[in-house]
Amino acid sequence: MNRTDKINYYLDIAQTVLERGTCLRRNVGAIIVKNDVIISTGYAGAPRGRANCTDLGYCRRVQLGIPSGQRYELCRSVHAEANCIIAASREEMLGSTLYLAMVDAQTGEIVPSASPCSMCRRLIINAGIEEVIVRTSKTEYKRFAVADWIDNDDTLPEEKDEYHGDKK
Repeated sequence: MNRTDKINYYLDIAQTVLERGTCLRRNVGAIIVKNDVIISTGYAGAPRGRANCTDLGYCRRVQLGIPSGQRYELCRSVHAEANCIIAASREEMLGSTLYLAMVDAQTGEIVPSASPCSMCRRLIINAGIEEVIVRTSKTEYKRFAVADWIDNDDTLPEEKDEYHGDKK
């Protein structure tokens, strides 16, 4: 019997959660785990009671020609990480791990370059989450130590390239 390792087990759950997503660009699922207990789950979708992009049949950012990774304030969705954090208490999240899976909504393929945006990174830091693990393929992943996001502040675009971490 081939038993799935624990990290991929949680990433599989995050990938199942993303199936509830309503984004026409990227579907993202997130779960927060502490001491092998799932604390909360979240997926990308419009705020409660508002129409989702899938209901409307269009994405405003696509209509405006906005490249992926930019101008999130124009997005209808609450990001999966934010929804996951909203659903849990900070006390539960202190020292926890956030597992994240992202697929292209058009192709269903895993997005290997996925990582939390700068807005979600700030939420993750304040939530007290210790580590973020992001799926890069069906069995591979990358790990982010949240302390590195604090020590290497990437919120100043003139100092760092948000997508590659290089000095400009």
